[in-house]
Amino acid sequence: MTELAVYTALFVSAFLAATVLPVTSEAVLAGLVAAGQGDPMLLLGVATVGNTLGSAVNWLLGRGIDALRDRGWFPVSRERYDQASRTFRRFGAWTLLFAWLPLVGDAFTLVAGAARMHFGLFLALVALGKAARYTAVVAAGLWAKT
Repeated sequence: MTELAVYTALFVSAFLAATVLPVTSEAVLAGLVAAGQGDPMLLLGVATVGNTLGSAVNWLLGRGIDALRDRGWFPVSRERYDQASRTFRRFGAWTLLFAWLPLVGDAFTLVAGAARMHFGLFLALVALGKAARYTAVVAAGLWAKT
């Protein structure tokens, strides 16, 4: 696989993992690092940017939540959305540091959009949380490589 293909595949998997599709970017990232495919720091950056941009799609969907919520393709159930809304109201923007969590993380990003949270602050908090998670994945991949 060419180096460009490695980074492109990782970006796509990370982007899709933050949206409605059941894709696991952590396995892709850890596998690439363990196999010595690409620079680990660049892989970390590509995964973080891709996953953060995927969450930005959820933020945009959250802006239109009233018109979209009852559509069959909508990525988050009403129950999960309501649970995330309660948590977001209680802890505020800090919940976005956990946007990488399975199940509830996507709902946090939707709630932030519905709450009309400032997009710059949204991106900063989501990127910080996702970078921390991917740092642990890269470390695990490097450890597996040894």
